[in-house]
Amino acid sequence: MEILSFFTFLFSLTLLSTLELSFAADTISSGQSIRDGETLTSSSQRYELGFFTPGNSNNRFLGIWYKITPQVIVWVANRNKPIPDKTGVLTISSNGSLVLIDEGKRILWSSNSSRILANPEVQLLDSGNFILRESTDRSSENYMWQSFDYPSDTLLTGMKLGWNLKTGFERYLTSWRSVDDPSATDFSFRLEINDAPQLYISSSSKKVARSGPWNGVQFGGIPMTHNKVFKLMVVHNEDELYYMYKPFDDTVLTRLIVNQSSGTMQRFVFNQGSGAWEILYSWPFDTCDHFEQCGANSNCRTSRTPMCECLKGFVPKSQDDWGTPQTTTCVKKSQESDCPDREGFLKLVRMKVPDNNWSNQSMNTQECWAKCLKNCSCMAYANSDISGKGSGCLMWSGDLTDIKECSGSFSWGQDLYIRVPASELVNDSHKRKIIKIVVVVSTICCLLILGLLVYKAWKKTTSKGKEEVQTLICVENRKEDIEVPLFDLATIVAATNNFSKANMIGEGGFGPVYKGTLLEGQDIAVKRLSKKSRQGLEEFKNEVALIGKLQHRNLVALVGSCIEGDERILIYEYMPNQSLDYFIFDKVRRELLSWKKRFEIVTGIARGLLYIHQDSKLQIVHRDLKTSNILLDNNLNPKISDFGLARIFRGDDTEVNTKIIVGTYGYMSPEYATEGIFSLKSDVYSFGVLLIEIISGKRNKGFCHLDHHHNLIGHAWLLWNDGRTLELMDRCLKDSYNESQIQRCIQVGLLCVQKFPENRPDMSSVVFMLANEDVALPRPSEPGFFTERGLSTDTSSSKDTSNTGNALSITIPVGR
Repeated sequence: MEILSFFTFLFSLTLLSTLELSFAADTISSGQSIRDGETLTSSSQRYELGFFTPGNSNNRFLGIWYKITPQVIVWVANRNKPIPDKTGVLTISSNGSLVLIDEGKRILWSSNSSRILANPEVQLLDSGNFILRESTDRSSENYMWQSFDYPSDTLLTGMKLGWNLKTGFERYLTSWRSVDDPSATDFSFRLEINDAPQLYISSSSKKVARSGPWNGVQFGGIPMTHNKVFKLMVVHNEDELYYMYKPFDDTVLTRLIVNQSSGTMQRFVFNQGSGAWEILYSWPFDTCDHFEQCGANSNCRTSRTPMCECLKGFVPKSQDDWGTPQTTTCVKKSQESDCPDREGFLKLVRMKVPDNNWSNQSMNTQECWAKCLKNCSCMAYANSDISGKGSGCLMWSGDLTDIKECSGSFSWGQDLYIRVPASELVNDSHKRKIIKIVVVVSTICCLLILGLLVYKAWKKTTSKGKEEVQTLICVENRKEDIEVPLFDLATIVAATNNFSKANMIGEGGFGPVYKGTLLEGQDIAVKRLSKKSRQGLEEFKNEVALIGKLQHRNLVALVGSCIEGDERILIYEYMPNQSLDYFIFDKVRRELLSWKKRFEIVTGIARGLLYIHQDSKLQIVHRDLKTSNILLDNNLNPKISDFGLARIFRGDDTEVNTKIIVGTYGYMSPEYATEGIFSLKSDVYSFGVLLIEIISGKRNKGFCHLDHHHNLIGHAWLLWNDGRTLELMDRCLKDSYNESQIQRCIQVGLLCVQKFPENRPDMSSVVFMLANEDVALPRPSEPGFFTERGLSTDTSSSKDTSNTGNALSITIPVGR
């Protein structure tokens, strides 16, 4: 019995070692085969080849996948000839070809090798490439066959997408028909042959989207964040034209697929921490990425309404039914002559340049300009290579098609120079000169008036008539007069019952707010600046000057102002539902805000911010965005209020440094709170805090948790990293919430509160991300100020509690 047990043990060891060898091998030679249930594994254990069943199908396919969980198939051999059972065998035929046969010895798939090999072998490489070669020849140039030449729906690191120019052979991706069926469809992702090659997605031989030409750095029409994951390459020589990528770090797993179900090309990166594949970006990115979304000579802009707009020098061909590619076609304005000396070029920045270009790589920019100007049919030109100072020449004749304005926080697009009548250039130049003259004259005027004002103050003149309002406005160097109605103090006293306490509806950092009713019956909100407020005069100037310029449904409207003696009063439209914090932080009233209404409030605030950042006459940073400054009208529609701390950005300003830090900690961006640097991205940070507060029903400032010392932003960050974001949601939303929408909003919020301002999206991108659920979002990085320590600050803002009704403290960011 003991002898029998001994031999059984030896047999088991032999069997286990045989199985281990079978499953660990990466190579098979002539006479060997792989049956269903057996696999090849690359030497690095990264890729595995074998038989699999996709989705809910009953069919079997030979494929390659990552040897990680979850299983992701990257290549399929018999895409169009499935095996109905587990009888498939992969082997090397007598003529040296790689063949896949079924139980009846029928060939389902073959490498169709053209040359007979003496000692053939196949190997699964660490790159994921499955190759057939002579066993004695290890040169990659002499592979008899390789899977990288016949991709499925996935482009791997080192795989070429493009053309062998000598043979005309093309490598391209085709999507799976469905998750259950890997058969090839006519939905493909390709590289177009051209001196300035571009990527494009096609269906039924028609372009669905195109990337714009390779510009030496990237494909100009594909949005990219600051890419630290992989390097893009386009190789173009006499033999080949192809696109490929390589990670900066070989340990990073990244893949690119064409997905028919979503109609997109998607870039995935494997997160080793969470063990999940995450989308880095998708393309088409927005509506304007779809091919010829607007007609000829028209610019597509998702951030504007209407989306399609004729290029300068062009007018609509037809005004009827404007809004489709057929009706948004634009034609050149009529002009007396098309001679080159009566035309010039207008520069458009950050554009996806038009389709169908002519290219000359040896020309410089000046030569390109001269050649295009001489040719009356040349409608536009651009650099073909934007690296360095720019070089090469792209030119377009005839209609300019599929143009897009590349907005948002992504790095994309390039300069495009379009041919326009000389009158258009003159008009633009003339307008700029007039603006400069107006600015200079108004500045001199205002300085004189300011000097007069100082003189009056020195003389202790107390009479401050209505003219002072215009003086204060002028001090802000406005280019246009601001017409804000002026009210007598007696009118305001009567409307508020002599500023009765019964009429008081709130008190901010600069004074109380009263409800009032004018004689004609209009309800108003009266903001009476406190005489003790050290900064009341500056804030008064700001609100009158700024809000008088702004008209938007999501901004509170300024009805008028009053200035008599020491009184400075602002009169607003009355908001019956008070402010947002009155609802979301109250245990009873929060029930009135369903998820649908909260999402409407979020998008309304975002649109209001987009307006003051980008679409209004003045580019404005609010600097004090918080729940108490979001007022709600009869229908609970949000309106941004309190522009006392707002500042105007002029010219090419991207950020401003101030010595006096004012605002509300908890909503204040790190770079502003610690260094006094504010920008449009400061408001984006505040919006991110607001968004997470609206979802959670909790305040960021003062938030505490038993398991950690993070504030609300830090708590949201921890939950997102752990895949538990829904735990952040206000419990009263359990019967009304939309899971995907809430998940998306939390991710957008975390993108907005990232530590470094350059990583945060701008508001146009925020509005777009909130409105388009099918667009993949980038992964947020660590937020700023996410650990609460209750440490006070000795800045001037912490000492002057008149700036805001909230208690002031500062949080210290601590690395995890």
